[in-house]
Amino acid sequence: MNILERAALTALHRMDPEKAHSLSLSALRSGLVPLSGPVTSPRLATAIGGLVLPNPVGLAAGYDKNAVALAALMRAGFGFLEVGAATPRPQPGNPQPRLFRLTEDRAAINRFGFNNDGAATICARLAMRPRGAVPVGLNLGANKDSPDRAADFAAVLAACGPHADFATVNVSSPNTERLRDLQGRQALTALLEGVMQVQAGFARPVPVFLKIAPDLSDADLAEIAEVALASGIAGIVATNTTLARDGLRSAHAREAGGLSGAPLFERSTRVLARLSELTEGRLPLIGVGGVASAEEAYAKIRAGASAVQLYTAMVYQGIGLAARIARGLDALLQRDGFGSVAEAVGTGRADWLK
Repeated sequence: MNILERAALTALHRMDPEKAHSLSLSALRSGLVPLSGPVTSPRLATAIGGLVLPNPVGLAAGYDKNAVALAALMRAGFGFLEVGAATPRPQPGNPQPRLFRLTEDRAAINRFGFNNDGAATICARLAMRPRGAVPVGLNLGANKDSPDRAADFAAVLAACGPHADFATVNVSSPNTERLRDLQGRQALTALLEGVMQVQAGFARPVPVFLKIAPDLSDADLAEIAEVALASGIAGIVATNTTLARDGLRSAHAREAGGLSGAPLFERSTRVLARLSELTEGRLPLIGVGGVASAEEAYAKIRAGASAVQLYTAMVYQGIGLAARIARGLDALLQRDGFGSVAEAVGTGRADWLK
């Protein structure tokens, strides 16, 4: 980190976490934040699920929930961005406080509950964004009080799909009651059928990904892999936040919500590797959970990911982290003789299946 970035983080960490989150987005919109610009190379250029990425380091959903800072984020060194989650109707989410820093653990706990401006507003912002080499996708969610949550995912895609480069079905947030029940075979099959029917009606391809929880058994993962392969989706995002609290030291460790950041790295990478084995390379995977360095991004790729996403690590290392990871990943690929990200995918999977 440079001196300016370090000073900004110090100031933000003196604030309430959610206020700091909002202020960081405002600073990006203002144009006052120095940004790296595009980061790419022949080794880093990546294709996944029909998307062409300048590099495989993406921004996970949850940071720019309402798509308010896209122009700046597209210049921050990411290879792709995911905004949302968006629900059909606006909703305030859960009561505050609902975001907690676990500084000693390099982690965070959130229980936002899909707070967002609603699909119509977010769609309009997606439509107005600058177009460029960095794909922008939308995380699809369901309203808390919806009588048919499965239909909500299809409804958001129908409204926003024409303005997004990809979409992610998020049935794995722990902060909407019983949402994770939609990961079961029957419910997930029906949900994805509805979403894919909508996708089939678009004039241009909109790849659909599925985001899963890290707290699944091997039997659960086998079911999800089977359903995903049969559904026609473009890939799986592994994983969302965890409900586990093993080994945490921070004062906020027992707060309710989903845990993200460094403690999630091993758990999420093992799930990723298992999915890679179950799908036998037939379905691209995006690795998420605890990525805070080029080495960790590389580990996810070698475990089976074709791309990675990050978010919580920026709380501790700043917006410049994506560019630093991408450049470091390029060096690691070169060091080990790989001519592309694709050549490295899955080459270390066995290490995570022991």
